[in-house]
Amino acid sequence: MADNKKLVSEITSMDEDFTQWYTDVCIKADLVSYSNIKGCMVIKPAGYAIWELIQKHLDARFKATGVQNAYLPMFIPESLLQKEKDHVEGFAPEVAWVTHGGMEPLTERYCVRPTSETLFCDYYKGEIHSYKDLPQVLNQWCSVVRWEKETRPFLRSREFLWQEGHTAHATFEEAEERTQQMLNVYADFLENDMAIPVIKGQKTDKEKFAGAEATYTVEALMHDGRALQSATSHNFGDGFAKAFGIQYAGKDNQLHYVNQTSWGLTTRTIGAMIMVHGDNSGLVVPPKIAPIQVVVIPIQQKKEGVLDAAYDIAKSLSDYRVKTDDTDRTPGFKFAEQEMRGIPIRVEIGPKDLEAGKCVLVRRDTREKIECDISEVAAKVGALLDQIQNDMLARAKKHLEDHTFVAHNKEEFAENFKETKGFVKAMWCGDRECEDKIKEEFNVTSRCMPFEQENISDVCPICGKPAKKMVYWGRAY
Repeated sequence: MADNKKLVSEITSMDEDFTQWYTDVCIKADLVSYSNIKGCMVIKPAGYAIWELIQKHLDARFKATGVQNAYLPMFIPESLLQKEKDHVEGFAPEVAWVTHGGMEPLTERYCVRPTSETLFCDYYKGEIHSYKDLPQVLNQWCSVVRWEKETRPFLRSREFLWQEGHTAHATFEEAEERTQQMLNVYADFLENDMAIPVIKGQKTDKEKFAGAEATYTVEALMHDGRALQSATSHNFGDGFAKAFGIQYAGKDNQLHYVNQTSWGLTTRTIGAMIMVHGDNSGLVVPPKIAPIQVVVIPIQQKKEGVLDAAYDIAKSLSDYRVKTDDTDRTPGFKFAEQEMRGIPIRVEIGPKDLEAGKCVLVRRDTREKIECDISEVAAKVGALLDQIQNDMLARAKKHLEDHTFVAHNKEEFAENFKETKGFVKAMWCGDRECEDKIKEEFNVTSRCMPFEQENISDVCPICGKPAKKMVYWGRAY
């Protein structure tokens, strides 16, 4: 027990300091370590294994919708970046530049990609000539660089991993259909694989992606009441196509500009998982994306037959991602490590269990202990993993519901934001000036105009003008 207490005591209580709790979990669960490159993190094997499963599940969903993977260069010539004015202005403060090749100064600066719209536009210009070449539906898994001033593991770093989809279509309507289709893919993945409920909606013009006609988002609520933009999907219309000259000959033998989309999800989803599901003992990882779903821990493993029984149990669980902890550390330390790493189920087997033909299953999410016949372990574990996945989503949904508030007037709006405790739903007049005032006065931003609209009142609670949209407001990461 001493080892157990020591391991857990190294994590700050989330109620004491949520930010420090988050950092402690990232480090103590062995997900990341700091590097000598300021603002960049080392994603360790335990962290990268989660990202690999995210990739696997998401990539399968992409391909089911006709997406193909490709890879484009990481460098963007400055002249290429300058072709889309709004896009350049949006990213200018975060761009990293390459000025030398070896010892020789470059004749033109290269930007290290903060995103790849301009590269895909340049590529599509050479690939698309006729309506027969459409649609183009490509995605790449890569890293990007954005020179962030303040960084935090997974949530914000100067280099991070993501996928970015870039598509080209004959019409605005086809682009819009793809834009919303991919947003729904993200929502399905986050809810069903990561057990994170989300609010789907459209960003305001102030918050939309630079150069986009419309930006759609899935917003999640963290345990501390802050929002996290978890994925976005953008309809660019024909703006980029006009800037880059991407045209096709239509069935009418006339030239038309293509309509484009872009959509992405990053390693910050790992941060979302930590902040939605974690507790004061460490990670709580949803079974579908847990690198290890079950750990078998022999107790008094030097006693005759115990270790062999543990190996046999692990072998019976070969359909799952399973590990046997046969190290010589104490059971208490092994239990604490399993909890720290968020492994969904541990199986305990000791001499008395073996004698009775039983073992004990322990859920990470609730710590419930379940006695089980050794012969029934495989069936019990399968059902229990499904139950844990479903229960984690249900708890997260309840947290979201319990921390979503309604403001009918400015007084209620102000009261709800005296402290950071969740989303506030309120009507909005649609004016940028009013949105700016809300951010300045209450230090909150519009998270999205949800697809599922409600008529809370007829006027904007801030300025009193006629209301146009119901908006989710919040403080965000």
